[in-house]
Amino acid sequence: MQKLLLTVDKMSTWVGHAFSWLIVALTLFISWEVFSRYALDAPHAWAYDAMIMLYGSLFMMAGAYTLAKNGHVRGDVLYGFFSPRTQATLDLVLYIVFFIPGVVALVWAGYGYAAESWAIREHSSVMAEGPPIYPLKTIIPVAGAFLLLQGVVEIIRCAICLKQGQWPSREEDVEEVDVDKLKKLVHVNEENVEKPDELTTQRRGPDK
Repeated sequence: MQKLLLTVDKMSTWVGHAFSWLIVALTLFISWEVFSRYALDAPHAWAYDAMIMLYGSLFMMAGAYTLAKNGHVRGDVLYGFFSPRTQATLDLVLYIVFFIPGVVALVWAGYGYAAESWAIREHSSVMAEGPPIYPLKTIIPVAGAFLLLQGVVEIIRCAICLKQGQWPSREEDVEEVDVDKLKKLVHVNEENVEKPDELTTQRRGPDK
């Protein structure tokens, strides 16, 4: 079972990493549009739509990846003090009551939006002959399906935690730098940090 859970984690991670490259494309595209608009006096009417589609695709397809890394924002004021079983119970209730119905609705409605958009070959109405937006609407049910699959994995993790009393492992990935952990890794403490300051003050003298 654990191998299956980690396999889904790896898939969500791969999808998240793949779509993260849209950040690079979006940065380059915006930079070029700014240069074109202000330096060349040649703005592109379709640029705004293209930016929205790039960012929207990135945002939606990163959902399953963020859930796999337990990275979504939560009210952690009390949650962190709970035992693993209490955390799992709370998560399980929230997944069943809110997450599953919401994501199923997202997939269902998104499929309808995408199907209608493909049927009429929908284009943006911001400008004449605007860029096609049916590829973006296709992302909605696809992203929802990935998110739903990862949500099922998280529900199984909750069940395992309730049974074993501890959370099962996750697929490891890049994490934010924790300053305290970094200090421990390099054997730095507050006393070591303060000593160089004291020595510097003594050498310079109190008036310098």
